[in-house]
Amino acid sequence: MPLHSKEHQVVFDSLILIPEGTESIRRYKDEKKWLSSDYKMSIPSNGLNQIQTTEDLIISAFQISKFPVTNQLFDFISGDFNTEESIKLHPKVNISWHEAIAFCNLLSRKLGFPEYYKIIEGGEEVECIEESEGFRLPKDAEWQYACKAGIGKYQYDLIDNIAWHKCNSGKSLHEVGEKQPNDWGLYDMLGNVWEWCWDLYNQETYSSYRIFRGGSYAEEPRICGATTRRKSHPDFKIEDLGFRLARSV
Repeated sequence: MPLHSKEHQVVFDSLILIPEGTESIRRYKDEKKWLSSDYKMSIPSNGLNQIQTTEDLIISAFQISKFPVTNQLFDFISGDFNTEESIKLHPKVNISWHEAIAFCNLLSRKLGFPEYYKIIEGGEEVECIEESEGFRLPKDAEWQYACKAGIGKYQYDLIDNIAWHKCNSGKSLHEVGEKQPNDWGLYDMLGNVWEWCWDLYNQETYSSYRIFRGGSYAEEPRICGATTRRKSHPDFKIEDLGFRLARSV
């Protein structure tokens, strides 16, 4: 069922328009092919055999949500708004990359937009419909560019001012928006929860592993930074991993 105009406006009021620009992305390639049978996220090598490359990418203007997707929004859109968790503004966690993709498509349908993702063979293959105005995950470079908000720093302010991390979170998840936003009005880009991005980490070495960004309430402060990148299987779920919405304009 489509959303009413009030609910439609609530979703769009949460989006921030990010201007076009460029972002320098570092990538690391491990020459040793490695897949994790138990979804471990660490890199198996000692770093000496990794090849680093840097690429300057043009970022087109796009929209990204002020906050990670919350339990409240997720359950409301999914039609399951009948639990204690549904009223909370904590980030939605324990969600896989595949489930985040499916939610983006569901939200697009609810708001009357064509789906951004074409899901093939029961979800094993996903294609982007680039011309779609529907909701999607941010691309890896978009996420980093939005996080830095034009100031180019690893952490856009003192870490305790902007992020929940291992040393100040009480080892628990917090509601969105309790810390200071970056200069573009985005909250919780660092800390609280890791956030899924669209991109494959390195298909040749890690097959279908997808990238997530930003650190979490369970990480050391030094981990919560704009260029920190981790990866795991798209079915991976954990209590400090969520996602944020994006949309092409």
